[in-house]
Amino acid sequence: MKVLGISGSPRRGGNTEILIRIALESLAAEGIDGEFLSLADHPVKPCTACGGCASTEKIDCVQEDPAFEGMIQRFIEADAILLGSPVYFGSATPQMMSLLDRVGHISRRKHNFLRRKVGAAIVVARRAGQNFTLAQLNYFFLVSEMIVPGSSYWNIAFGRDKGEVNSDAEGIDTVKRLAENMAWLMKKLA
Repeated sequence: MKVLGISGSPRRGGNTEILIRIALESLAAEGIDGEFLSLADHPVKPCTACGGCASTEKIDCVQEDPAFEGMIQRFIEADAILLGSPVYFGSATPQMMSLLDRVGHISRRKHNFLRRKVGAAIVVARRAGQNFTLAQLNYFFLVSEMIVPGSSYWNIAFGRDKGEVNSDAEGIDTVKRLAENMAWLMKKLA
């Protein structure tokens, strides 16, 4: 079993990345492989609603975008998707939404390859906006017919400066519990 953990932050080594890596470590302790992907290293272009993904046999986007290469295969091969985003003006980052818009369109037009995979989200906020951002990411999972586990609280943590999230003990515990619940659910579904 494999989890694809994606940090939607444009900042390398920041709080979102820290939390995704903590979750992947917890999943590894449960015997589940993980792949970490940072959108800081993959600045995915937004969907242009061209419809090209519906007009080709290939399960991919027709848009030329080196940052998007291999993304669909990563989503197909994963049994679970773990998304992390900082809050940007009350919502997920544009980087995250560009990725999800494109993957979502392709999945719906190509055999709904996200259906019945496990999906979980983690959100980092300086002060506010985390609940809407968490809901926004969960809406993606739900409309994709994915299965969403919960945790002991909302999957959020607080921090602005790099590493500040490490001071949020409750947030860290919530992320670890989320990973435990993801592992349990993935094993039940296998």
